[in-house]
Amino acid sequence: MVKSPIRVSGTGSNVYTLRLNNKFCSCGKWQTYTLPCSHVLAVCRENGSRTDAYVPEIYSRQTDVPFNLTFYPPNMKKEQGRKQGKRFQGETDYRNPNSPPRCGRCRMPGHNRKNCNNPGPYNV
Repeated sequence: MVKSPIRVSGTGSNVYTLRLNNKFCSCGKWQTYTLPCSHVLAVCRENGSRTDAYVPEIYSRQTDVPFNLTFYPPNMKKEQGRKQGKRFQGETDYRNPNSPPRCGRCRMPGHNRKNCNNPGPYNV
């Protein structure tokens, strides 16, 4: 049985059950991650026993990897065109969704600049 210390925040003082022979801890981390949890390390420190007996052999330095790992740099192809700006929108960028769109040339509602029949100052 291991009791966790009380922290400054007031949490802690939980009791955990350990079975070192079965590689079991009631916190569940040892079974989930297959590596000894902090409670196992605390018991090993108190007993003076080694922790490497409880670590799976696949994590040891003597384990050979049966394949070669080759890493290639990512494909860094430059995108074409001008970069899109990252402008923050202000209060003038928002318009009332109930108002109809206006023409950019004559500012009249109901049509746009492409199909505007009103002559503008530069359309003489």
